[in-house]
Amino acid sequence: MLALGIDPGTESTGYGIVSEDDAGVLSAIGFGVIKTSKTQTTERRLKIIHEELTKIIFLNRPDSAAVEKLFFQKNVTNAIAVGQARGVILLALCEAEVHIAEYTPNEVKQCVTGYGAADKKQVQEMVRVLLNLIETPKPDDAADALAIAICHIRHNRINSLMESDT
Repeated sequence: MLALGIDPGTESTGYGIVSEDDAGVLSAIGFGVIKTSKTQTTERRLKIIHEELTKIIFLNRPDSAAVEKLFFQKNVTNAIAVGQARGVILLALCEAEVHIAEYTPNEVKQCVTGYGAADKKQVQEMVRVLLNLIETPKPDDAADALAIAICHIRHNRINSLMESDT
């Protein structure tokens, strides 16, 4: 399975592509961030996110994708902006006919570390270990996106096992 994980944001949208082989071994295929500038208009920033993500999808052809769910934050303006970024991300995935799953930050933490309240460093270290990387992935948004992809692969594996038992 090839999964694309996405950590939405308007200034920095993280993406991570993780594969799982038949033996269940996970590998990082690629990761990074889509950057926009605060000096650009909202419309331009959203267009850049959509265009760059469309390229990533086209080049990697993921089997499915997972996007972090929006959770209410104290900064409502930021939450609205992230919601707009999520919208263009979901549109790009839908246009490419990629199956989409969504996970909350706590679900991702629980899945990757075994503890839903894990801190960012714990999650990043587990991503490094699970993907057999020499260094912790940087920047943080890319590491978060890899964690989302790992979470998605693990959920798919569990769902497959449950389906095969019925």
